Amino acid sequence: MAAAPVRILALGDSLTAGYGLPAEAAFPARLEKALRAEGRDVRLINAGISGDTTAGGLARLDRALAERPDLAIVELGANDGLRGLDPQAMRANLDAILKRLGAGRVGVLLAGMLAPANYGRAYEAEFKAVFLSLAAEHGVVFYPFFLDGVAGNPGLCLPDGLHPNPGGVDVIVQRILPSVRTLLDRRGRAAAGAGR
Repeated sequence: MAAAPVRILALGDSLTAGYGLPAEAAFPARLEKALRAEGRDVRLINAGISGDTTAGGLARLDRALAERPDLAIVELGANDGLRGLDPQAMRANLDAILKRLGAGRVGVLLAGMLAPANYGRAYEAEFKAVFLSLAAEHGVVFYPFFLDGVAGNPGLCLPDGLHPNPGGVDVIVQRILPSVRTLLDRRGRAAAGAGR
């Protein structure tokens, strides 16, 4: 009997949902395509909701876990930053999400986010540190900035200047791929160890 595909939950906001893009151009669909091209049997579950904050992601986590994922990519925090929400509240929400996923033995890749510059350097630093410290505490795979190589590049963003266009999504996928491979390989080693 063939093994079932590895199910990867993409829990995020509009950057995951594919705001302004056809479904096949959204991050989860493009990542699935890239991984399948490498011969990896995966299925991405798009659990992105435009406008979602870390509080929103936490509130709907149980519903997302009903999909019974093996792994998860957590991409939340952009809207917390845009609204200038308290980084410590964001930290508490992400911490709860990571604890819940850990309790369910779901391996995690945490994607970091940067705050907009208009809230000042102290806010930016505190915001950035949340992701770094949580990744270390929970021992998850960490990708420091989800929009790396895309943010601030008009040629890779929609006219709003915030969301990636299809070319931008492809840049995100190529840059995050090594971290996703690490996530998959970790799961493979854990499964091999459990089988011994």
